[in-house]
Amino acid sequence: MAVAETQLYAKVSNKHRNKSTSALLESLLAKGFPAHIAQKALAATGQRTIEDAAKWLHSHCNDPSLDDPIPQEYALYLCPTGRFHNHLQEFWKESKRQCGKNRAHEVFPHITLCDFFTCEDQKVELLYDTLKRVGDSFSQSFPPSISLSLHSSTSYLGFFVGDSHANILKDFALAFSSEASALADCHVKPCLKQLHLTLAHKFYPHHQKTLEQLAKCINPGETCQWVAALYSRDMRFVHYQTLRALFQYKPQNIDELMINTGDFVYVDPTQQSDVSEGWVIGTSHRTGCRGFIPENYTERANESDTWVKHREYVFVTTSRLFTQTENEPNVKLNGELHNPSMSGSVTNVLPLQNVTLRRGTLVMRHGERVDQVFGKSWLQQCLTADGKYYRADLNFPSTLPKRKDNVKHFECDPPLSSCGIFQSKLIGEALLDQEVTVSYVYSSPALRCVQTAHHILQGLKLDQKVKIRVEPGLFEWTKWEASRVIPNFMTVTELAEASYKIDTSYRSNFPLSSLVPSESYEEYVNRSSVVIKQIIAACPSKGKGVILIVGHGSSLASFTRPLIGLPARDSSDFAQAVRKIPSLGMCFCEEIKEENKWQMVNPPVKTLTHGANAAFNWRNCIMED
Repeated sequence: MAVAETQLYAKVSNKHRNKSTSALLESLLAKGFPAHIAQKALAATGQRTIEDAAKWLHSHCNDPSLDDPIPQEYALYLCPTGRFHNHLQEFWKESKRQCGKNRAHEVFPHITLCDFFTCEDQKVELLYDTLKRVGDSFSQSFPPSISLSLHSSTSYLGFFVGDSHANILKDFALAFSSEASALADCHVKPCLKQLHLTLAHKFYPHHQKTLEQLAKCINPGETCQWVAALYSRDMRFVHYQTLRALFQYKPQNIDELMINTGDFVYVDPTQQSDVSEGWVIGTSHRTGCRGFIPENYTERANESDTWVKHREYVFVTTSRLFTQTENEPNVKLNGELHNPSMSGSVTNVLPLQNVTLRRGTLVMRHGERVDQVFGKSWLQQCLTADGKYYRADLNFPSTLPKRKDNVKHFECDPPLSSCGIFQSKLIGEALLDQEVTVSYVYSSPALRCVQTAHHILQGLKLDQKVKIRVEPGLFEWTKWEASRVIPNFMTVTELAEASYKIDTSYRSNFPLSSLVPSESYEEYVNRSSVVIKQIIAACPSKGKGVILIVGHGSSLASFTRPLIGLPARDSSDFAQAVRKIPSLGMCFCEEIKEENKWQMVNPPVKTLTHGANAAFNWRNCIMED
């Protein structure tokens, strides 16, 4: 391309093609919106179109913070596009699949030029003008390609920018920060330390080798168009977790939050301790409203998913031109690979194996327990005056198994609800459909776990072939027992007499008498690690079936992490993670025998999601005025 033609393209591609910001503001003012709210809507939507701002205002009509003078935070990033960007996205996906999510996955690939700073809504347009002027002044000196070298440590992996090119980028960042600070009256701090493009950050040290191997598949000399882009985020939720709604939820109570599929919800982890199990309280990104939502309607999103792209300056230095205009929709910022086709350069990816080809361990939480629906006093609701059980609601089990001691022991060792029984059978049938071969079944001594294992085997049509090994060491962290004592579980003999297919010849690894009330977190972690390793050792490695372990919400992390070589979570992080695990939540580990290790892969069946169904009194609802 001729030099003159390149310069002409740069001028066109970086020119504002939409309405000026002042014209957008005038349009909103003409509709009757106050100036400060109109400016807030424009800043929150990237000041692109009147339609975007009007839609934001309509969605936030009940936002209690609408009048608050809280500005957005802005950052200036240098972002790659083209083939180099595609390879980075491939690395993002594969590193997440093979090593789990690390801090780098929260944001798309970039080099930070100016870290986040605040700017008043009415002055944001000055930032756009500054980016345009400074970009024009550096367009001729911007390097045709940026020198990048791979750097690795036990907690960081990324490309460092070569000194000569880094100096140009630092000068660009310094020029932008100086002019923006003066014009927009805000404090903009340029990044003057080692410039870098992060690939992985805060990962486990034993993943370093795998991440390095994946990173070596990236050619930093690939064709790349660099773009200086201005992004914003809501400063109120910087330290919150971001959740994405998987399903629509319509509130059934006044304190619940309306969410649509794809909505983002900000959740403060420090405010969840008093929230009912299975729920979280958060603030909707779309509406600004706050309320409770069912946690299993959401998944963890990335930090940058809610960021807004405002303006960009394209440095035209290669023959491959970047042609996106400012009127086009914002790109999705989630660090995931949107094109499912993988580059041929990534050759060391372990494929997902069929669960019948390798030995696997499926760790699962029990189904819905009756006290989860009817509360801790559920037994009082369905006992007659003479102590006989009756079914007060169809979600109570039709009968209770016989036990020799007092029936009131069921209060601390509750059974499954009718829905819990249905859930368990449904999971078993799904496993059967996927042709999963279950060779061994281990269960916590809790009745709800034994029942879950029993009904899963029924769904698998294996209840006459595979027996359940009751292992006390699989019981949950005893500190969480409300009674502060170990529950009085049904004996193995009682369970067998109640028609549960129990392996009465099995001798447990961890005797029931060894369970300590209110054990420390370290004691629980050590117990879990020992028990899972003993279970694996007791099941012949030559077999290629699945070891099914039915336990509690805490089981998914405490039994799989030691198996795949991960250290235990911090106790506070552990508690938060367990809260998010629904009934029949599961994790699947697969053995790589040739490497003498286990890896976490996708479970063989999908998750089970359903909504709440409140009690209904037709007389109060229909007959009374």
